[in-house]
Amino acid sequence: MGMTRKTSAGNWRAVAIGLVLIPANCYWITHIELVQYSAQPTIVSLIFTVVFSVFVLSLLNLFLKRYFPQLALSQAELLLIYSMLSVTSAIAGHSFMEILIPILGHAFWFATPENDWKSLFWRYIPEWLSVSDKKVLTGYYEGNSTLYTKQHLLGWITPVSSWFAFVLVLLLVMVCINIIFRKQWTEEEKLTYPIIQLPYQMTSENFFKSRTLWIAFGITAGLDIVNGLHVLFPSIPALFEKAYRFRFAVKPWSTMGTFILGIYPFVVGIGFLIPLDLLFSCWFFWGIWKAQLLFGSVMGWKTSAGVSSPVYPYVNYQGFGAYMGLFLIILFQNRKHLGRIFKNLIINDKDSGDSSGQVSYRMPVLALIGGLVFLVIFCLKAGMSWWISLIFFLLYFFLSTAISRMRAELGAPMHDLHYTGPEQIMVTAAGTRKLGPMNLSMFSFFWFFTRTFDSHPMPHQLEGFKLAERSGIKSKFFFTAILIAMGVGVLSQFWALLSISYKLGAVNQMSWVPMIYGQEPWGHLQRWLVNPIRSNYIAMGFSLFGILFAIALMLMRMKFLWWPFHPAAYAAASGSWAINYIWFSLFFAWIVKLLLLKFGGVHIYRKATPFFLGLILGQFVVGSIWPILGIIFHVPTYGIWP
Repeated sequence: MGMTRKTSAGNWRAVAIGLVLIPANCYWITHIELVQYSAQPTIVSLIFTVVFSVFVLSLLNLFLKRYFPQLALSQAELLLIYSMLSVTSAIAGHSFMEILIPILGHAFWFATPENDWKSLFWRYIPEWLSVSDKKVLTGYYEGNSTLYTKQHLLGWITPVSSWFAFVLVLLLVMVCINIIFRKQWTEEEKLTYPIIQLPYQMTSENFFKSRTLWIAFGITAGLDIVNGLHVLFPSIPALFEKAYRFRFAVKPWSTMGTFILGIYPFVVGIGFLIPLDLLFSCWFFWGIWKAQLLFGSVMGWKTSAGVSSPVYPYVNYQGFGAYMGLFLIILFQNRKHLGRIFKNLIINDKDSGDSSGQVSYRMPVLALIGGLVFLVIFCLKAGMSWWISLIFFLLYFFLSTAISRMRAELGAPMHDLHYTGPEQIMVTAAGTRKLGPMNLSMFSFFWFFTRTFDSHPMPHQLEGFKLAERSGIKSKFFFTAILIAMGVGVLSQFWALLSISYKLGAVNQMSWVPMIYGQEPWGHLQRWLVNPIRSNYIAMGFSLFGILFAIALMLMRMKFLWWPFHPAAYAAASGSWAINYIWFSLFFAWIVKLLLLKFGGVHIYRKATPFFLGLILGQFVVGSIWPILGIIFHVPTYGIWP
């Protein structure tokens, strides 16, 4: 009993530390991604600001273990802090809340007689979800002001409260889905969770004793120190470019677009942790994408290498279809597990749960249903049709589940399906007239979590549950801790985004990114209303192809053990902006891992693993220090990622 109380108290101590770090982390991320625009840590599956924070805590913990052992944190506590920071960073980041705030006032501040937004769609925008008062918005956009005035606080309190409730319920539904699938994926299928290997190892007793680790750490840290000095002092030569670009000058080869040879040691390190067949499939399907462009040009078709263009090869629609195919595969593979849950709900078996009854499936299923009902009612109050909002959220959570499964199995460094969220698919399938202006207007608000899917909280939640299981944290306690962290994280990011914007100005001293985030959804709405779009059956046909092709790839894997192509990699590579940058590093990691396993076996692979963890850690630590110096000295600094 005494040990249980001590462990529980220790876990709550970790929660307290995490809650203190969350606001600082949100403020830091906002400066990196929106003010300096030196890097985008949250679009990478392993967020380098979080790794840096836990790295510093781990070093401090070594000191405490030696001189004040009674104060030292356990590995479980460090991993709990990591999970809290990881989930809240994804919520705060590049493809989630950073987009929300710029949307709320943009339609009113930038309305002009030329774009005619006032008469075009102002009447469709709910007042309780937006900010229309120019006196409140002046400080936000122009800066040299403060959030902490009565007028500003009252102007933001209603939309912030409304969106806080919406975001928290959205996140709660994600947690419930993860609880439903976690046991099956973790304990039955034993997925590898490559992304969590570094934080798990970094918080262990002997991690920092590895000489191989520190050699790799020194190599990448040294390279980024010199390259960072080059940014500040151009007379110091840079050692290498992060990305070398070339393209063919003549058709049909030129239609393949720009080829980018990205040199990112941290991607090589993460790639080394990915299963070999999945690693091969990632860069292979990037090549298939380029080959499709070449084929289309030879055939005389209109083609585009962009991930957002609705022309051949419709790569983003293929990607959406591939994720839907993954979701169908998940349902098929987990049909017995889901059937048991449904049966136990009917007979109300209280002993049926997650990890020997630590969490009953009854509560997460009911919470999931209740969350969906809340989201639909929220949309009804905003003027949407209930059936359109229900289809939208079902598609979103299907996609989210597929991404989470892919991260747990593949460990993709990035997964950024661009501009092909549920609303874009629904517009493509039905056309704009059938959806109507009220539904289209709410789609503009939802742009903050459907623009891309790289900074997605759900995979981070799932990885947190895995870390909790490996370190002995009870599921109920972790659920409580992560729910508190998410609430604090959402509020912290509202504070960080608004306070920084009122100080610097969203269109003044901050980067151009907030302008883009605000312009994109309302620009889409303007085009939809002025030039209605018809159903695009060709694009939807390519989505159907993506579904069928993903299922076919999985059937081949089930029939032939040697089959090297994985549907998760097909989904990750299709419609991805990031794959253009990381394919070469993944290819290099595949070559190295293949050779090590072939000529050295599993023993040599395990001995080499600390080196590749060191590649990640060295680049992440120096890549975190540079933006800290940029904040302190108000200068642009080097970023490890474009």
